[in-house]
Order: sequence, then structure tokens, then C-alpha cells
Amino acid sequence: MTHQVHAFEPPERFVAGTVGPPGERTFFLQARGGGRLVSVALEKVQVSLLAEKLEELLSEAQRRFGVKLPEAAPVVLGDNEPLDTPVDEEFRVGTLGLAFDVDTATVVIEAIAVGEAETEVELGEAESDEVEIDEEPDEPDDDLDRLRVRLTPEATREFIERAKRVVNAGRPPCPLCGQPLDPAGHLCPRHNGYHR
Repeated sequence: MTHQVHAFEPPERFVAGTVGPPGERTFFLQARGGGRLVSVALEKVQVSLLAEKLEELLSEAQRRFGVKLPEAAPVVLGDNEPLDTPVDEEFRVGTLGLAFDVDTATVVIEAIAVGEAETEVELGEAESDEVEIDEEPDEPDDDLDRLRVRLTPEATREFIERAKRVVNAGRPPCPLCGQPLDPAGHLCPRHNGYHR
């Protein structure tokens, strides 16, 4: 089977979003451009980690290469529109790779499909505190589908702000155990299984 690389360099729109009610939300990264629309599914923790690592990448690019960074995008200007439809899952993301292209001063994000042996959620260079800043992202797992987007620092900042809003728009956490509260009731481990 041949693998597909969905490249948007740059996309007209690149956002994180969800489908479904809180507690049953499916998270997606969605890129649109050149008459194409690609949606890939991923876990909430991957969206959260991606936003965090992108912030680190921007800071590192500023520190190491003197890249001028935009301030946080005001929420008013942010993209709060729902995902474009139809939301057809192209693949489920196994690995996310990040790189900073010094020549073009752009951020490259690669979402790579889950491999056959993969089950755990991972984020490319997220294991270490050191943010990898490559000239060009590596090409591991050439046999896996991937979504590649190239963003300006401004577009990256907008993506980060929206991703944080999307992650935080779910169910509120229980003040005792921190697990999401379910509208139908919550069995808090702190109460030995009794409803509050």
C-alpha cells in the first residue's frame, strides 16, 4: 500500500477542533488549502502537548535564531469557527513531529499515522525537555501516511491559542480528584465510590 503525504505549505486554515458532546469528543487536526480538506484524529493529550511543545519551539527559535515572535493572539481575532465539513478521518495520529525551518522562518508540523506496532500516544521530540529544531524534519516511517503543514510564527501562535481553548472547553474537572465531571454523575475515587 502506498503512503500519502498531505502537504499544506502553507495551509489556508490549520486548526484543532472537536466533534461530539463533552465527554465523547473526538479531537481532530484539520488543514484546508488548494481545494483540499484533510482531517486527522488524535487524542486530547496530543493536542495539549502539541500546543505546549509549539510554544517551546517558538521560544527556542527566538532565543537561538533571533526570530521575531508575535504576542499572544487576542481571542477576538482568533478562529473560533467549527471544523469545516465533512470531517472525514484520513487517519489516526500516532506521532507528531515538530521542526523550525531557519531558512524560511517557518514552523513545520508533521502528524504521522499510527504504525502497526504503535499503541502508546507519543509526541515526536516531546520525551526530552530539549526542543529539536531541525533544518528539515526527519523522514522516519516513510511507509506511513502523514499530514505536513508549514506555518508562520503568527499562524503558529493562533493555532496554539485555539488548541488551548479547544482542550479547555471540555467537562470541568472534579475539585477533589481532578477527573472530568460527568453531567450524569461522577464516582469520585476520593469518596470511595459514593456519589457526592
